Amino acid sequence: MPKSLKLYIAGVVALSAVALVAATLVIPVDPNIAIPLNGPLNASPGLGTFLGVVFWTLLALVGSALPVQLPRGTQHAVAIAPIMGSIFLGGPTAGAWVAAIGTTEVRELRGRIPWYGTLANHAGLVIPAVVAGLVRQGCLSIASGPAGEFVGAMISAGVFLVLNLMLASILLGLRTGQRVSEVTIGDLRGIAGSWVALAPLAWLMSTIYLVQWWATVLFAVPLYSTRLAFHRFVEMREMFEQTIGALAEAVDKRDPYTALHSHRVKEIAVDIGRVMRVNDAELEALNWGGLLHDVGKIGVPDNVLLKQERLNREERMIMNAHPVLGAQIIAPVTKLAPELPIIRHHHEWYNGSGYPDRLIGDEIPKLARVLHVADAFEAMTAARPYRMTPLTTEQALAELRKFAGVQFDPVVVDAFVRTRHVDGVPDPGRRPEPRQIPLIGQAADTISTSARGDEPGTTGANAAPERV
Repeated sequence: MPKSLKLYIAGVVALSAVALVAATLVIPVDPNIAIPLNGPLNASPGLGTFLGVVFWTLLALVGSALPVQLPRGTQHAVAIAPIMGSIFLGGPTAGAWVAAIGTTEVRELRGRIPWYGTLANHAGLVIPAVVAGLVRQGCLSIASGPAGEFVGAMISAGVFLVLNLMLASILLGLRTGQRVSEVTIGDLRGIAGSWVALAPLAWLMSTIYLVQWWATVLFAVPLYSTRLAFHRFVEMREMFEQTIGALAEAVDKRDPYTALHSHRVKEIAVDIGRVMRVNDAELEALNWGGLLHDVGKIGVPDNVLLKQERLNREERMIMNAHPVLGAQIIAPVTKLAPELPIIRHHHEWYNGSGYPDRLIGDEIPKLARVLHVADAFEAMTAARPYRMTPLTTEQALAELRKFAGVQFDPVVVDAFVRTRHVDGVPDPGRRPEPRQIPLIGQAADTISTSARGDEPGTTGANAAPERV
């Protein structure tokens, strides 16, 4: 475990413990959360409050049973509604205890999560519960009446959700190496709709509880419906991403030499984007655009795509049409509109001699310039039927630098130099050794070494001398 992750977990757990103890000792539980008691039990008014906290804890346990994993890796459960309901009724102390105990998952009980991970997960809920409870009390002191109470409840619910997501995103970012803002913004878009549904539902649950506490159990049906709808949303997104991945893999598998090419280009392009500090929407565009940049090769005949020798002029024109064809294939998918410029322009040259539109410099979309560098580096460092001996990392980097300002954006090349792909750290997405695959009946060293359009100096009439 990285030292930064250890320090973060220790700090969050310690802070949550202090917050829980301080809230318990200083802030009494609001009696609104108490379950009305009959008979001699009325002699112990604190018992009704305790049973009320237990009741909301049980509701939270049920809501925690089926969490939904968001695209970036964080978990989201409808237990948020009972937690917020307990905050609305009992204040920060009640909400903190419900969050601490009521979010226990089956995975934790079965030992599938390390003990420190369990502590961090619960701490990431206790702190937001205390803060949201304090915000709720502050709102009640400013505004009164049904409208004021509702607005205050929505504000405190928003504080809880955002703070919880931030703490979870930091934890996930430190554990997986993802950028924290990328995780936060990516998953925030996913839970925004859930917040719109769960926050008012939590307020309604707390309102009904004051009238007839047992009737709150009936909200299990809308809570489950909300969870099911959210799960379907995440499932559809995953299916969309899997479809893109399958399409990219289908293109790569047309040629055994380009297996996983699109996936490696995607990884390199995203790493460059992170170094250049592009925003999260642009990172996602590089992700999907990297996978789909060669989708137009579906329309390139095998006798051209798999040709071992140098392409003639007519064949080169057919090959050079693949970015336009790819953009045409993807254009009907409105969700992929940000990726269209990447797909169409990833073979434009910085000096204007590329294709298909001969754009110059900053006329070329920034993300297409990023992908161009990633595509060229991957192509140079992998075996191809027209060049069986791949370039080393140092040789490929020298080519990128040589053609910086000619074929490649110098800023992108400089950013690439700072990625993990050239700093001596092995890239887990690439082969450990270059593949040497001679064609049947032909020795590898007799295959033509002419370069193709995804490598430096290979754009039609403007091509530089051949190089291995």
